[in-house]
Amino acid sequence: MKAKNCLIFGGSGQIGRNLIRKLTKNNYKVTVVTRNIHQKSYIIKTQANAGYIDIVEANIFDEIKIRELFKKSDVCINLIGILFEKKKGNTFNNIHSIFPSILAKLCKEYNLKHFIHLSALGINEATDSNYAKSKLLGENNIFKNFPLATVLRPSVVYSSDDNFTTNFMNLLNVLPFFPLYYNGKTKFSPIHCSDLTDIIYNVISKNIYSKIIECVGPETISFKEIIEKLLKSIGKKRLMIPLPLKLAEFSASFFELMPNPLLTRDQLRLLKYDNISSGKYKNNFDIGIPSLKYFDEEVKKYSYMWREGGQFSTEKYKTKND
Repeated sequence: MKAKNCLIFGGSGQIGRNLIRKLTKNNYKVTVVTRNIHQKSYIIKTQANAGYIDIVEANIFDEIKIRELFKKSDVCINLIGILFEKKKGNTFNNIHSIFPSILAKLCKEYNLKHFIHLSALGINEATDSNYAKSKLLGENNIFKNFPLATVLRPSVVYSSDDNFTTNFMNLLNVLPFFPLYYNGKTKFSPIHCSDLTDIIYNVISKNIYSKIIECVGPETISFKEIIEKLLKSIGKKRLMIPLPLKLAEFSASFFELMPNPLLTRDQLRLLKYDNISSGKYKNNFDIGIPSLKYFDEEVKKYSYMWREGGQFSTEKYKTKND
């Protein structure tokens, strides 16, 4: 059987790297598009054996160049997304709405077997968030241009390579207290990166066409509980203080001045809404691909880096021997 060729946009991130390993291990050939081959290729090319991966440098909006890649592809996977806007065209509208529309049109033109697009949970409800509105518009554009597409909406994705648990543990390691937005009541269903890549792999290998699939972990946890679990995992005690909305908005507007803000006002608005399965669409459990990894157990595997004594901390050995 001829191996399928998968064209991946956003292959250098935590999800992309895990997915490349998963696909190539199972005899899929992968072409990864990156905007800077000198910065990213050393990361990407180590994820697969020679002959299974090609790396192409291109501006994602250079339709003439990326068009050539669709001619030899069977599946297109878009993992590109941003959490905050930057200059030089990195806006929510460009990245989340216009770019997926271009990919969907090319998938239709070249008769690809599948187009898989990574979106986000909770975007229907978060009508006051520019991030959510751009994601929703992107989905609508995709289905107009390529009705056979599958959109995956994950809850927060975590692993040792994420910008979620690792950033929080960095902050918890140095701050004497931690602010709780909306009293820490917002609910999440964290999904481990490897569970999410298993979903993507199964969608491709089993030819699953399900429009929208909500991707969730095996448990529902509040924001406060997530922070408590991280504190326990790194062996720290911190005071958690509910932050009034006005003060939270002021701090977010200050953070926005940084090159990589810890929190933006748009992200603050997103935190009002639960990030769990809505029940309006099928989730990964419904289509027979359950998430297997629990937040506590997985975080313990890499949280020792924030503990006193690091990998030699007594807590690590205690956990291992219990």
